[in-house]
Amino acid sequence: MTQDVVVIGGGPGGVATALTLAKANVPCTLVEKASFPRDKICGDAISGKVVATLNRIDPAIMDEFGGFPAQVGSWGVSFIAPNRKALRVPFQREYDAATDTPPGFISKRTDFDHFLWQRAKAHPLIATREEHEVTHLLRHGEHWIIRGKEQPDLSARLVIIANGAQSTFSRTIGGLEKDNRHYCAGIRTYWSGVKDMEADNFIELHFVKDFLPGYLWIFPLPNGQANVGVGMRSDYISKKKVNLKQELMRILREDAAFKDCFANATLDDDPKGFGLPLGSTQRPISGDGFMLIGDAASLIDPFTGEGIGNAIISGKVAAEVAVKALEKQNFTHNALQMYDKEVYRKLGRELQLSYRLQQLVNYPWLFNLVVNKANRNETLQETISCMFEDLDMRQRLKQPGFYWKLLFGG
Repeated sequence: MTQDVVVIGGGPGGVATALTLAKANVPCTLVEKASFPRDKICGDAISGKVVATLNRIDPAIMDEFGGFPAQVGSWGVSFIAPNRKALRVPFQREYDAATDTPPGFISKRTDFDHFLWQRAKAHPLIATREEHEVTHLLRHGEHWIIRGKEQPDLSARLVIIANGAQSTFSRTIGGLEKDNRHYCAGIRTYWSGVKDMEADNFIELHFVKDFLPGYLWIFPLPNGQANVGVGMRSDYISKKKVNLKQELMRILREDAAFKDCFANATLDDDPKGFGLPLGSTQRPISGDGFMLIGDAASLIDPFTGEGIGNAIISGKVAAEVAVKALEKQNFTHNALQMYDKEVYRKLGRELQLSYRLQQLVNYPWLFNLVVNKANRNETLQETISCMFEDLDMRQRLKQPGFYWKLLFGG
């Protein structure tokens, strides 16, 4: 039996797609190769962009998550330049961390993804399949045959691919070949007992002078834990022959800015590596009968590493385009190209701005200058905040003088 829509990948992007379809009374099947709860290597930050987009889909989701014990509220981000000057950017101008609802959260993906999956599983219009590893996606006329290990075949007129950075479909059928200039590798660790983390659970992005053009992050978690890791663009890793795991441990043990904070900290697990396909160049993300979303569409923010928010936004857009395609009974590439246009209308300018900020890391003196300026520059503070929130920057980004004002305005 052929159904209209199958979503492949049960992470936040896939769940957001399925819930948006269900909101429009469109049933779908949501397929996940693992069983929940399962780990996903990530920085674990749930930005204001995530919160705002999920609220548009169903406000009850984040209301419930706010009472979820496996999270802490986060109120901003701190960028620490190579000269150790910090730019603290709150997610909202005025707040009381003791009483206000936080605009962002930090939660292990093991917990957050399981929470969202349960929401999808409970919806009567969403059929869920765990432990369904898709081995073949075959085009048969105007349908897709979805074949998995030890699971009955599925047949769909439209597939929405949300199965992450290592998606075989994205590479072989979507044509999104890995390009090291637009790809980042990362190492994630969990620690207990880290001292002197930022107030109000600000997430920390450190640009360490002898690790450029990479960066180090520290994100506070519940129960006194912290997610700590490093990332660097893959072309620089190859060029400099960098061992990320060794560099992370070296910085934490030897760098004056970190060694006291980690002197009595405990490493809770083995370092784990992962890849981040960056949205620093636009690619085709749809075709006949398919759309790619989130990491499978290479939509990770080049500067901040934000991936969950862009996955959820692209999933919501994909579902909205799918509803229109169903109304017209047209699943051709020509019809689905409106998905590409809408995703890049929403995210394209922001991703390009983030790519420019990423390139600043190659010039420590310039990065220091930007941080120094930003501490006095309201425009830049607002813009960096927007990377984590869901503010509409499009009109300002279209103005020719915006970037000059952004970097060098008073």
